[in-house]
Amino acid sequence: MVAALWLPVGVTGGAMGLSYGIFICFLLLGGMELCCPQTIWPTETYYPLTSRPPVMVDCLESQLVVTVSKDLFGTGKLIRPADLTLGPENCEPLVSMDTDDVVRFEVGLHECGSRVQVTDNALVYSTFLIHSPRPAGNLSILRTNRAEVPIECHYPRHSNVSSQAILPTWVPFRTTMLFEEKLVFSLRLMEEDWGSEKQSPTFQLGDIAHLQAEVHTGSHMPLRLFVDHCVATLTPDRNAFPHHKIVDFHGCLVDGLYNSSSAFKAPRPRPETLQFTVDVFHFAKDSRNTIYITCHLKVTPADRVPDQLNKACSFIKSTKRWYPVEGSADICRCCNKGSCGLPGRSRRLSHLERGWRKSVSHTRNRRHVTEEAEITVGPLIFLGKASDHGIEGSTSPHTSVMLGLGLATVVSLTLATIVLVLAKRHRTASHPVICPASVSQ
Repeated sequence: MVAALWLPVGVTGGAMGLSYGIFICFLLLGGMELCCPQTIWPTETYYPLTSRPPVMVDCLESQLVVTVSKDLFGTGKLIRPADLTLGPENCEPLVSMDTDDVVRFEVGLHECGSRVQVTDNALVYSTFLIHSPRPAGNLSILRTNRAEVPIECHYPRHSNVSSQAILPTWVPFRTTMLFEEKLVFSLRLMEEDWGSEKQSPTFQLGDIAHLQAEVHTGSHMPLRLFVDHCVATLTPDRNAFPHHKIVDFHGCLVDGLYNSSSAFKAPRPRPETLQFTVDVFHFAKDSRNTIYITCHLKVTPADRVPDQLNKACSFIKSTKRWYPVEGSADICRCCNKGSCGLPGRSRRLSHLERGWRKSVSHTRNRRHVTEEAEITVGPLIFLGKASDHGIEGSTSPHTSVMLGLGLATVVSLTLATIVLVLAKRHRTASHPVICPASVSQ
């Protein structure tokens, strides 16, 4: 019956037919609920509205763009842009108008504390978006939750991430990453035969420390390693006082000028390896028996001719002259003057020298990935020899006190023993012991 009533209304009844039909239905069925089914009223369930995600990320060539909807939770309650930050460094969003419905972040891939992870096929930059609501005005309540949204950008390693043509002066990021990844410096204490790394850091005064600097190039172009400068200190801090310069003036082993045989080993075993020896010493006005040696290492293309800024020079006492490991002897003359450099240094640098100029100290593992590296080896522990006392001058005050106390103790015990023996003999002579005679039965 209901269907019979609704069909004419939907087809020809119009407004008057609709009212008439509802009136007849009300009389027959006794209620409006059955006469007006819910399905007659359209709702958003039947007409869903398309919406954008609350957080959108655009991974550009060198930039990260994050767009956040102010209706972050989809509840109709808008968040404040001041409550949003990006990354562990809490970078703030761009300034937005009150009428804007989104908040935008535009940062570099390496900014805001983002992390990079190298996988077999991609470079993955990861960071996070934080919504940390704060009470507004004098209120002490919050109406939205704290939220953290992880963000990642994946870039393929074996192809250029740019969709534009590569300019001749632009170095692809993939090339830079491979350069940084493969170039590894090391500085190690070696045994006397240079065949293996020294297991114990202890030395006797007068011994010779064998140091080997090396760069592991991987698939990189052939390189030549140089020790630019080295300094010895009592702590890992190269700027600590006191200090003693071992290598200076861009490769002059100045420790050989003093009463030592310190020198670079020639010829090199390989262009990427440089070996040198240092006579073990200690700081005269300090009681500590440890030293640290910090060296600044750098590389040049292996086919480049050594010059005053890239050299390895040793002082030979027998001839009182400087000699290079390789190259012309003229490059070592500046070691006497203490001023080594090249005229016109501002000329165009090679591609290798234009690279990332980094200097990183790494004490424990003694290796790091850079184009240049400042590496500390130590502590070297020295133990004084018995034959060194005359050379060193005199025994330390602490040692003298201990020896004096020990000698006084021995003399006191000896005198006490003598006195006891004499007293016992005196008592024996004054009071002879009489043994009772035995009585025969």
